[in-house]
Amino acid sequence: MVKLSVVIVNYNVKHFIEQCLFSVLKAAQHVSCEVFVVDNNSVDGSVGLIKSRFPEITLIENKTNTGFSVANNQAIRLAKGEYVLLLNPDTVVQEDTFVKTVTFMDEHPDAGGLGVKMLDGQGNFAPESKRGLPTPSVAFYKMFGLSKLFPGSRKFGKYHLSYLPENEVNAVDVLSGAFMLMRRSVLDKTGLLDETFFMYGEDIDLSYRITRAGYKNYYFPLTQIIHYKGESTKRSSINYVLIFYKAMAIFSKKHFSGSHTFWFTFLINLAIILKAGTALLSRFFKAFTVPLIDFIWLTAGLFVIKDLYLSKTGLSVDVYSQKLLLVAFPAYALTWILMVYFNGGYDKPVKLLKIARGIVVGTVFILLAYSLLPETLRFSRAFILFGTGWAFVSFLLLRLSLHFLKVRSYSLSSETTKRIAIAGNAAEFERVSGLLKETQLRPSFIGFVNTESGEGQGVASIGHIAQLDEVIKVHGINEIIFCAKDISSQDIINYMLTLVSSGVDFKIASPDSLSIIGSNHIDTAGDLYMIDVNSITRPENQRKKRLLDFGMALLILVLSPVLFFVQEKKSRYFLNVFSVLFGFYSWVGYGKGTDKSLPSIKRSVLSPDMLSVAALDTDKIKLLNLRYAKDYRSEKDLVIIWKCIRRLGS
Repeated sequence: MVKLSVVIVNYNVKHFIEQCLFSVLKAAQHVSCEVFVVDNNSVDGSVGLIKSRFPEITLIENKTNTGFSVANNQAIRLAKGEYVLLLNPDTVVQEDTFVKTVTFMDEHPDAGGLGVKMLDGQGNFAPESKRGLPTPSVAFYKMFGLSKLFPGSRKFGKYHLSYLPENEVNAVDVLSGAFMLMRRSVLDKTGLLDETFFMYGEDIDLSYRITRAGYKNYYFPLTQIIHYKGESTKRSSINYVLIFYKAMAIFSKKHFSGSHTFWFTFLINLAIILKAGTALLSRFFKAFTVPLIDFIWLTAGLFVIKDLYLSKTGLSVDVYSQKLLLVAFPAYALTWILMVYFNGGYDKPVKLLKIARGIVVGTVFILLAYSLLPETLRFSRAFILFGTGWAFVSFLLLRLSLHFLKVRSYSLSSETTKRIAIAGNAAEFERVSGLLKETQLRPSFIGFVNTESGEGQGVASIGHIAQLDEVIKVHGINEIIFCAKDISSQDIINYMLTLVSSGVDFKIASPDSLSIIGSNHIDTAGDLYMIDVNSITRPENQRKKRLLDFGMALLILVLSPVLFFVQEKKSRYFLNVFSVLFGFYSWVGYGKGTDKSLPSIKRSVLSPDMLSVAALDTDKIKLLNLRYAKDYRSEKDLVIIWKCIRRLGS
């Protein structure tokens, strides 16, 4: 008889589910278990990975994204286990998790459901491990920050039951959908997940129905899991706000009545306005605060330079038109900012060289534009040169200020300061360190922490895993990668708990995987190191590609009186030119079709396979596209456009 049925719903989290399934199969060795994965039409290669690496898994492939509730119910209806576990794909379970939780349920017949202690990717306790029912009063205390101000209060701390100890078993109102273990016989009484909920809220609804059926939900902290938190949806997005609070509205209408429904609906609508507004403002300030400060600082500086210049030269104050300067100086500032942006000066982490290059390009552009102006609109090239100097100083001063104020993402420290320790055996150390070298990461130090006794097969170690805390201090380690092939999930979690105050980042490398997964901050979904096949989607490459497309579209449009007559196919020539000009198409890419296994880019007029004289089969075309995506260069686009100049109407 099957004791436990594990159900995981996957949607475009290929590398997370790989790590999750590896830990699940290890935990499943100690209990009679079946595992279901329901894939909601992922396009990231998840299905192929599961089929090749985990053939023992029962895989259900949906052709549309059916949502969390529908997908879970599909598997639950097929499940044969005495207990059903709903598990998120961005989790890692301990080897003893299934045995301990199932044993507890066996020993407590009043238990209808159970949740466990969850840790984020840094080993910090995740407060959503235990939750109270979100009644209107509880929601009010949460929304207006009273639960944070008085976490120990039984009145104000009900949302996350923060007054209950983290390490004690307790009955709770609500289980987290990230790990939700339920008795099958109870599900037969309460019914399955309510499919009215697309995502979020279904765990609250089912938890509430379990308690109303006369059973208890338990918080069980005697085993722990890692939950990377929300990889499928970013919690700061407006989309998340709308989906989450819409789910709360459905829950309110379903279970509350009268004035409770009115006040709950009112609070939900208020929360949507506040949260969505905050998300919009946050996104705006993150994107435009620094460029806006740059613009104000640059423009103000140019006027100060003008006054100083006039006072030193003795020229009349009226020698330059004030109206002209009110247009010219902001235009100069905007030009420098745009050129810095296109040269990657606003990317994170900050690179001063990119900023300097952008300023130089901006100055050249301003001088060229200035030389084309009529005499009546010119005033002094000296201002442009003085302004260039001020631009260098202005950009540098602001970045130095942000650096010393320790504003996240504005550190001027080099990326090469990352010092990594890889914990595992010698063979895994060699594999994982080799994988790191294939990524964009360039750590200044990679050390081997041995998990075996003695030196590891000729590879010099910097210490044994039992000495991990000393290794961190002596070698200045700021990131640890645990090799899951050699270290149990339970030990990894224990090390994370022990070292949580050390300030290091944690990542896990699954066996034979090309990815290394972790999370550096409680408010991030997760960090992923993998071999860089997404070069074309890097922000700087996207900007360069769009700039090239736009520039070439203008040039081709100007040369159309000649180019049109040399086209092999003329019917789509002008349609293609304007489609590229307005950003609907790109000149070069994978062609008119799409390849879901490659990074997503715009459809294109031309593609790398057009350079071949002979006809190519599908596999060779796919290989050419992969190389194009992995090692993108603007020069490649120019070469393809030049050599395929007669095929712009394709």
